[in-house]
Amino acid sequence: MCRITAAGKEAAVTRFLQEFPEGQRSGRDHPALRGCDDITWADFPGCPAGVPPLLRGLLDPAAAREAERVLCNVLMDGVFTLGPAMPAALPFLLRLAADPAVPVRTELVEVLFVVAELSHPVDGAGQQAVRFLGSDHDHPERARCRAVFAEHAELVRELLDDRTLPDGFIPPDERESLLKAATP
Repeated sequence: MCRITAAGKEAAVTRFLQEFPEGQRSGRDHPALRGCDDITWADFPGCPAGVPPLLRGLLDPAAAREAERVLCNVLMDGVFTLGPAMPAALPFLLRLAADPAVPVRTELVEVLFVVAELSHPVDGAGQQAVRFLGSDHDHPERARCRAVFAEHAELVRELLDDRTLPDGFIPPDERESLLKAATP
């Protein structure tokens, strides 16, 4: 299975910080990012400390696309595996996705779809799913992400009803997945 190493994540953050020094200073006072500097991101296994500059980079039009790409790699441990830091980052991603002024808003909504889908329980889904995705016991970040979605259920519903997103952007199956993740 494709895994993203801690060293690879750290190197990607370092490259981003070198390439977009101004991007990391954007949005310091944005209300969606309040508290992101208070989290000790490096305490999460495999997560570099540079998550706050990546989150701020999402607000800089010049850096946003690269910030989103690097942030997704940092928060995922593999193609179908949420990283341990994803539940901590999820409230910030939800709040940023709710802001129509965020340059990569539609990309963040798509990230939320993926997180919602990957956070659904797997243990009851059958042996093949457990072999492919691992058991919920081995991946507590799934339940933690569901708890974050549930805690921010009102924001999820507002996002699903947001008329500033392109018509038909949220297909029924993705809408259902987000609502399911946000339902305790």
